[in-house]
Amino acid sequence: MPELPEVEVVRRHLDRELSGRTIRRASFRRRDIVLGLSSGRALARKLEGRRILSVGRRGKNLLFRIDPDAVLQAQLRMTGRFTLGERRPDPKRYRHIVAELELDDGRTLFYDDMRRLGGFRWLEAEAWRALDRALGPEPLARGFTARKLGEILETSRAPIKNALLDQKRVAGLGNIYTSESLFRANIHPARSADSLEPAEVAALHRAVRKVLREAVEAAGTTFRDFRAVNGRSGSFQRRLAVYAREGEPCRRCKRPVQRIVQAGRSTFFCAACQV
Repeated sequence: MPELPEVEVVRRHLDRELSGRTIRRASFRRRDIVLGLSSGRALARKLEGRRILSVGRRGKNLLFRIDPDAVLQAQLRMTGRFTLGERRPDPKRYRHIVAELELDDGRTLFYDDMRRLGGFRWLEAEAWRALDRALGPEPLARGFTARKLGEILETSRAPIKNALLDQKRVAGLGNIYTSESLFRANIHPARSADSLEPAEVAALHRAVRKVLREAVEAAGTTFRDFRAVNGRSGSFQRRLAVYAREGEPCRRCKRPVQRIVQAGRSTFFCAACQV
């Protein structure tokens, strides 16, 4: 599933291209990608004739701000991707287009989702505020300090990897970037979150922010499914130190990278470097 860096890359492109544009026509072809409303047509009626003020992000959610009072939430999940242009994209590459937003400048935003695990939700002001309150702080925000991270972790006895994945504690982190951050901070993923010393929390804070920034600059991580707008692939997979490298030599000590399962997800780490 796309994590904060992948969604942020998509957001930046869409915000640059869509801000100020009016939606002339909307089409949602599959009911299962419309979350909350009764039908795709009901969602289309909410959007048609309205202006996109900006495209934002909260955690792993894309947020199309529609006029001042409402937001169209988009979740990419595993295989969702956008392409923008004046013509329908190549059907060999985009075979599962399930939504279209025609804009006032003659272009159309197409949404392709092979597995249809993603989708769109219309949020009025109070619903948007509820979503915002349900999520933890943004790890790249100015207010996300080492002290703030320490306050978050000191209340949890869960393994540190699981605590970081809890979207109510920190918004946007996922399996890839938690594994990479813990490796850079030399912290074992099974350590209890409340066991970290202040120096370890500070090292983890630096690692999380640095990893996320590097991943955004690299347009995210692409193994198979993720594509930014118009098919652009990420390149951060070339920099991964532990994730998906089970059995390969650690980039520091050359001992084999190990894998364990935590909360049903694979965690990759170096037992020699991470304590």
